This record gives sequence, C-alpha cells and structure tokens, in this order.
Amino acid sequence: MSIHWGELITLIIMAFALGMDAFSIGLGMGMYKLRLRQIFKIGLTIGIFHIIMPLLGMIAGRFLSDNFGAIAGIIGGGLLVVLGIQMIWSSFKLEDGYRITPVGFGLLIFALSVSLDSFSVGLSLGIYQARTAVVLACFGIMATCLTWLGLLIGRKVKGMLGLYGEVLGGGILLIFGLKLLLNI
Repeated sequence: MSIHWGELITLIIMAFALGMDAFSIGLGMGMYKLRLRQIFKIGLTIGIFHIIMPLLGMIAGRFLSDNFGAIAGIIGGGLLVVLGIQMIWSSFKLEDGYRITPVGFGLLIFALSVSLDSFSVGLSLGIYQARTAVVLACFGIMATCLTWLGLLIGRKVKGMLGLYGEVLGGGILLIFGLKLLLNI
C-alpha cells in the first residue's frame, strides 16, 4: 500500500500547523538561558511527544473524539498560562526561586502542553484510518525541527532584549495559552 501524494501533502501541512505551536512556544522558551545541548534535547522531546500523543489519539479514535478537543485546548491553554505567568513573575523577582524550566519535569510539562492538540488531531486521523507510520513521522519530524528553529530564534532575540527577554517570553506563552483557552 503506497501513500497518495495528496494524502502526504495534507499530512505535511497538518504537521506544519501543529509544529507551529511548538515553534511559537519555542520562541518564548528560547529566551531562557539555554545551551545548544538543552535546545537539542528539548526539540527531540517535543518531537517524541508529537509522535506519542497522536498515536494515543489514533488508538483512542472514536471513543473520545466528540469531547476531547475542547478539553485538550483547555488543559493546554491552562498549562501555558501558568508557565507564562510564572515566567513573567520570576523575571521581576531578584532572587533565584523555583521556576518551571524546560528541563526535567518542566520539560515534560512543556512537551505535553505543546502536544495536546496533536492528540486531538490523532483522534480524527484514527477515525479516517490514516496511515499511522506516515502520520507519526510527519508530526515528529516537523515538531522537532520547528521547535529547534523557535528555540534558536528565541535564544538570539534574548541576547538583543537583555533583561526584558524573559518578560517577553512569558508574555508569548501567556498570550498563546489565553488564545487556546478562549478558542480565538
């Protein structure tokens, strides 16, 4: 069974659209003091979550497809709002307190929040019997590359913005989270 070009192009466009979430959020998170090794790990983690989440969505298929789309947006938006507020708040504090960073558990929260929408898309693709391997490859590769691009651009912008970079990064996360919550 070979894949039709139209189906492949559609999946690539869908993967690009889902990856743009990771790119946008990567711009904000890239303003943290990240090393290239961390950026590499973050991109791979986001890519892996963009494989796992649509796979789970495709498996769940018809059972959750009617109700989960709105819940995914609310959960994802809420997580991004919390991350954005926390990032802005911590930039105004002089001492180094606890903050959610894209490392360890914070990275898992970040990856999950970015990939929740791919779960919802996976639900729909599961109903339409899309080719699982092609979907997962497109989603994983696109999310990884766009995350790296967003993080690298965010890293460069931070250097130009100085102290205000973290506020801007938190603002990006906050606005994106509110966009998901308000379904704009």
